[in-house]
Amino acid sequence: MAYVNENYLKLPGSYLFSEIAKRVGAYQAANPDKKIIRLGIGDVTLPLPPACTEAMHLAVSEMADKKTFRGYGPEQGYKFLTEKIAENDYAKRGISIDTDEIFVSDGSKSDTGNIGDIFGVDNIIAVTDPVYPVYVDTNVMGGRSGTLGEDGRWSKIVYIPCTAENSFIPEIPKEKIDILYLCFPNNPTGTTITKTELKKWVDYARENRVIILYDAAYEAYISEEDVAHSIYEIDGAKEVAIEFRSFSKNAGFTGTRCAFAVVPKGLFAYTKSGEKVEVNRLWNRRHTTKFNGVPYIIQRGAEAVYSEAGQAQIKEMIGFYMENARIIREGVKAINLTAFGGVNAPYIWLKTPEEYTSWQFFDKFLNEANVVGTPGVGFGPSGEGYFRLTAFGDRESTVEAMERLLTLKF
Repeated sequence: MAYVNENYLKLPGSYLFSEIAKRVGAYQAANPDKKIIRLGIGDVTLPLPPACTEAMHLAVSEMADKKTFRGYGPEQGYKFLTEKIAENDYAKRGISIDTDEIFVSDGSKSDTGNIGDIFGVDNIIAVTDPVYPVYVDTNVMGGRSGTLGEDGRWSKIVYIPCTAENSFIPEIPKEKIDILYLCFPNNPTGTTITKTELKKWVDYARENRVIILYDAAYEAYISEEDVAHSIYEIDGAKEVAIEFRSFSKNAGFTGTRCAFAVVPKGLFAYTKSGEKVEVNRLWNRRHTTKFNGVPYIIQRGAEAVYSEAGQAQIKEMIGFYMENARIIREGVKAINLTAFGGVNAPYIWLKTPEEYTSWQFFDKFLNEANVVGTPGVGFGPSGEGYFRLTAFGDRESTVEAMERLLTLKF
């Protein structure tokens, strides 16, 4: 008899974005003449930067020649890419990261979900709330969640509310925790915190032997000076933090898949007997056992992100999406709704009118404006009463969506 991992049976019926797709699909089937504008899921719409596609074409040609063909590559990533990452994302900011602390992967979603493999089930997990659902769902799968309460919270997970009431700044929890997920600039709220606020978390983690899992997938969108692009800009962070980065949102790699995690060699976790264990060694073992590496062609494309042309092209791409963000912020304000985010991130987090739940607001947008957003409650209990719009659409659709919002009656 084969037994299932019963933790999977605890999960709600479907992943948030699967549920959205289901509802939108049903509406579209019933209204085939309606044009749906999707500002929900954070998928990019601009093509890959020319520098990246040119590099990929060259790499394809290499793979067609026996002299330059490559089979299995290093699971951790080719040196030509990890060296560029270490130099451009870290050394230029005064941060020393060795190439063997960098692990190239197929996405931050994979990394933030898989990192739990190397940590024991008895760890107490903390998440900011609202939160990217993967952080919570993968800990449910891993057996660290407890049971789901009627309030939408898992009994063994510590929730740290981030709402308009506390300016979306998470507060140090009173409860004991072992592993903390932080995401800045934040998905879904589009907000962030200052270096001073981030230092409080690093100091807390050092004092309490807490490991921070820091998702910096949107760092390229930061426009304000006092916001850290990397947690390692904070003194002592290499002792307590793993950082996740992605090429998906800065260079449009959502369909080609390339990201990386940084696991410093000075970061330790502990056995139950108190023995220190180097986390880098554990992650290397997990990564090389379960993953065969990102394709050579894709890594050559990612390397080109760091070329002079690549940097100019992704800057233009980010500028395009942030102009969309400005258009959305102004459009939301035009219908007298309060908007947050959209300054250091491509997400706008708006407050729904008091008489609407997040899902009711989703239905109103879909049915009356034919615009798809994401209900805030799908990101956690503190997301109730909020709604996320993404700036990753094309310009024409973004402008049209805001024009449609003007027809809504509240």
